[in-house]
Amino acid sequence: MRASGILYPISSLPSAYGIGSFSKEAYEFVDFLKEAGQEYWQVLPFGPTGYGDSPYQSFSTFAGNPYFISLEQLIEDGLLLKEECDELYFGSNPEYCDYGALYENRFKALRMAYDRFRETEAKDKAYHAFARKNESWLEDYCVFMALKAQNGGKPWIEWDAPYRNRDKAAMAVVAEVIADTVDFYRFQQYEFMVQWEKLRAYAHKNGVKIIGDIPIYVAFDSADTWSHPAMFEFDEENVPTKVAGCPPDAFSATGQLWGNPIYKWKYMEKTGFDWWIRRIARSYEFYDVIRIDHFRGFDEYYAVPYGDETAENGKWEKGPGMKLFKTVRAKLGDVQIIAEDLGYITPTVRQLLKESGFPGMKVLQFAFDPSESSVYLPYQHIENCVVYTGTHDNMTTRGWIESTSDHDRDYARRYINSIYTDYGQFTWDFIREAFRSVAKLAIVPIQDFLVKGNEARLNCPAVGEGNWQWRVTPGLLSHELAKSIYEMTKLYGRLAPVPEPEEEEEPSADADAKKETKKDAEEKA
Repeated sequence: MRASGILYPISSLPSAYGIGSFSKEAYEFVDFLKEAGQEYWQVLPFGPTGYGDSPYQSFSTFAGNPYFISLEQLIEDGLLLKEECDELYFGSNPEYCDYGALYENRFKALRMAYDRFRETEAKDKAYHAFARKNESWLEDYCVFMALKAQNGGKPWIEWDAPYRNRDKAAMAVVAEVIADTVDFYRFQQYEFMVQWEKLRAYAHKNGVKIIGDIPIYVAFDSADTWSHPAMFEFDEENVPTKVAGCPPDAFSATGQLWGNPIYKWKYMEKTGFDWWIRRIARSYEFYDVIRIDHFRGFDEYYAVPYGDETAENGKWEKGPGMKLFKTVRAKLGDVQIIAEDLGYITPTVRQLLKESGFPGMKVLQFAFDPSESSVYLPYQHIENCVVYTGTHDNMTTRGWIESTSDHDRDYARRYINSIYTDYGQFTWDFIREAFRSVAKLAIVPIQDFLVKGNEARLNCPAVGEGNWQWRVTPGLLSHELAKSIYEMTKLYGRLAPVPEPEEEEEPSADADAKKETKKDAEEKA
């Protein structure tokens, strides 16, 4: 079925206290999606972020970002006081996240909530059930974060050898010292999931599905690498021998050095890809559909010697290919995956995409170039793909229209038959082109529906600072905007199915008996 949705990171919601969260604004956005006839809400990776604030460089691929925990919900639950939150500084500009202020004060608020939580009944019931269910990743993550805090935030590669290498005797000695901090991080993950599951259930009730994003690689400074060094190209001292990147090209004479550790794919295959199975299974606890970033790396990946200052000396090496995805299907069933197949794609990558059956991506901003024959042009689209006006790494569509060459702008205008010189109307024509594509799914960033320029750009890959900050300000998502989106969605056959009303369950005999027993007890009292 044809469908559509909106790309809107949690961090960009106009929640109180400095960053978007699972607050009432998130529920209001679900209402907006329903009113606008949209079936999907696409978000960015959920992992806890560190230096650089990128959701693609997370301290854990299994954990949730504690910044997304709604402080308002904690106030409602009696774990915080509004006065306590109001006394903390989370930034002064509602259009941008102040990550420095968040780092300094968000955890102070969460710590106050944790101190109260320790005395509640949930600490003994639901909390422990959550801890048992997630033990396979949760304990490693919490210990990692507690040791990181004890080491002043240093990367684990700079810790003393006994802790860097997880020496059993040293870990046993330190366990008691950091026990409370470990429990604090465990509490954060518990609250994250309690709030997210509630929000996700609300989305499902209103016919909205979640598309989430997982990077192919994990961050070097992460609980994943620290707790599972055998999975990566590390030496005996757990120092990387190879890291990820991409080779020199027309855009970079020295290539790109990403620095992420490289997987030992042969080792992973021997384990039945157990870690990947658990990773994807965990992702489905967050999302309904997964977009896997850098799909090409499963066919071939570019490995650069660790310590090199550029990516010039890297080599292409063979990835797991269909072996991984066949195993995933055998273990998890018919998984819903979108393959990020952007950039230079080889015939073997195309074959892998074809064999997997996963939809690839088409980005309209890439369609209009001097060649006038791009594979991203709408007449090149197939049904089994997802069309985007742009992604989190692109300019906004209005920003692209304003800054692209005269040729490309004129070519785009002629192709989509836009009669408007006004860039706002031109932007909406650009969106219209995505919606009328044969692609079964169309996703548009929220910035494009709001016709924002590059002041609202979320990430610029070539720039190390100032990314991931932009936020929607209150009041921008109006009923008029929802109506405009709805009309376009209906016109091009992408309206979400109307959720059937939930039937009220008839009271059971057991429930009636319990009511009578309670009534009798009250009368006796």
